[in-house]
Amino acid sequence: MDLAQAQDLEAHYLIPTYTRVPLMLVRGKGVFVYASDGKKYLDFITGIGVNALGHAHPRVLAAIRAQSKLLIHSSNLYLNPYQGLLAQRLTALSGMERAFFTVGGAEAAEGAIKVARSLGQKIAPGKIEIIALHNSFHGRTCGALSITGQPRYRAPFGPLLPGVHFVTPNDIADLRAAVSERTCAIIIEPVQGEGGIHEIDPAFLAAAAELAHQHQALLILDEIQCGLGRTGKPFAFQWTDVQPDLVITAKPIACGYPLGVFMARGPAATVLDAGTHGTTFGGGPLACRLALEFLDALADGALYQNVQTLGAQLKQGMQALARKHKFVTEVRGKGLMVAMELDRPAAPYVNRMAELGLLANVTHDTIIRMLPPYIAEPKHIDQALRILGKALKLKLPSA
Repeated sequence: MDLAQAQDLEAHYLIPTYTRVPLMLVRGKGVFVYASDGKKYLDFITGIGVNALGHAHPRVLAAIRAQSKLLIHSSNLYLNPYQGLLAQRLTALSGMERAFFTVGGAEAAEGAIKVARSLGQKIAPGKIEIIALHNSFHGRTCGALSITGQPRYRAPFGPLLPGVHFVTPNDIADLRAAVSERTCAIIIEPVQGEGGIHEIDPAFLAAAAELAHQHQALLILDEIQCGLGRTGKPFAFQWTDVQPDLVITAKPIACGYPLGVFMARGPAATVLDAGTHGTTFGGGPLACRLALEFLDALADGALYQNVQTLGAQLKQGMQALARKHKFVTEVRGKGLMVAMELDRPAAPYVNRMAELGLLANVTHDTIIRMLPPYIAEPKHIDQALRILGKALKLKLPSA
C-alpha cells in the first residue's frame, strides 16, 4: 500500500482526531525509520518517547519470537511467569512496595486517582480533592483530563471530575494556599512533557511532599514520559531527595508494546483489594517479558550514562543554534528530553526537519520537542543538530 492509498482509507474510515504528517512509516532499524517510499529518517521522537531502545533491537526481537510461541495473552484471571518478577524489579527501582499493570499511561493515571480518592474517603468523608499543575498533561481519558492543567484539552468534555484545583508550577505559596484537609492527592510531572519540557524545581517537589504528609494526602508523581531512564536516572524524581507515595509510568517500559503501571507504598499500596479495580490487557505475559528485557538493558547503567552525555551534547548544540537565531526564545531539557521554544509556530520548522531526514514533533504550537532513543551515538546527535540548523534557516512568507 502506498501513502495515497493509506490517506484515502483513513479519510473515509477513521475518526479524524489526528493531524497526520504526510509520511507512512513501514520499518525501523536502530535509530532510523524508513517510509513507504524508501526514504530514511533519524527518529528523534521515538513514538513520543516509547522506542527508547530504538527499532528492531536484537534482545527485543528475540523476546517477541520466544514468547509469541508460548503465550501472548491470558488475562488477569490467572498468573503468568513475568508479572510478579516485573513488579519486583520496578518497585525496587522506584522505592515503592506494590504495582498494578495497565495498558498505558492514561489508565495508570486513572488508577492513581482511584487509589487517592479511595484512601482519602477512608480517612475522612469528602477528602476527595486533587491538586494538579497548570500546563500539566496526564492523559486523555475523562479522569486523566480532569487533572490535566490545559483548558484546551478539558473544555470539550466537561463537566469532568469535581474537586480538582490547579496551581502554578514552582510557586510554593500558590501550592500551600491550595492544599487543605480535603486534599487527597497532589499530582506532579517532575518534568512536564507535553507541556513543553519544563522541569519542576526540587524545592517545589519537596514542599509538595511535606504538604502531602501534613494533610494525609498522597504525593503522586507522573513519570509516564520522563521516567524509566529518559532523564538519565531510573526515575526523574531520583534527581531529588523526594520519595513519592505513588508513581505512574508507561511510555518505554515494554519497548513499543502497550504497558503502563502505577506503583504505591504505605497505605496507598493496600487500599485497593479484590474486585475494586481491574484490567483485561494490562500485565500480559508478552508485555511483561518485554519490560523485563528493557530493564535488563538498563541494568548495567551504561544507557543511563549515555542519556546524560548525549542529552548534554544535544542541549548545548541547540543552545548554540539558539544564539544564531533570535526567534528561538529558550532551549531546555533534562537528559534525552529536550525542547527548543520559538516566538512563532514551530510546525514549518519541524516539517522542514522531516524533509531533511529528522523526525521530531511540535508541542504547545511553538515548541520543537526531541525524545531521542537511549541507544543513540554522538554522531547521531551531530546529524540531528546539522539538520536542525538547516531547518532554522527556513525563510517563511511574510504575514
